[in-house]
Amino acid sequence: MDGLQASLQDAFEGQIDFHGQRLAETLSTVLLIISGAVAFLVGYIQQDIYLTLWIGLAGTAFTALVVIPPWPFYNQNPQPWLNSAAAAGGPARNVPGIIVDGVKVG
Repeated sequence: MDGLQASLQDAFEGQIDFHGQRLAETLSTVLLIISGAVAFLVGYIQQDIYLTLWIGLAGTAFTALVVIPPWPFYNQNPQPWLNSAAAAGGPARNVPGIIVDGVKVG
């Protein structure tokens, strides 16, 4: 049961790296600008506001389909995280604890 839950969590959690975040932002901006311009031009040429709205809605839905799911191409440059000394099983370093209002916390 835990394996199934972990696999579902990984599928819905959406791991993307920093380059993927930048790519998703760029794609959303470009696709929304293009779909808005196409919707405006087609609606202006056809003189139909409903057509303009439907094309704009379709462009927004397509942009959401491209940007929202965690596609694998958004996670091509993952950054490795540093392990803590306790989690890695190494010796504890002489790191001063955190002092809050004169009391050592950590």
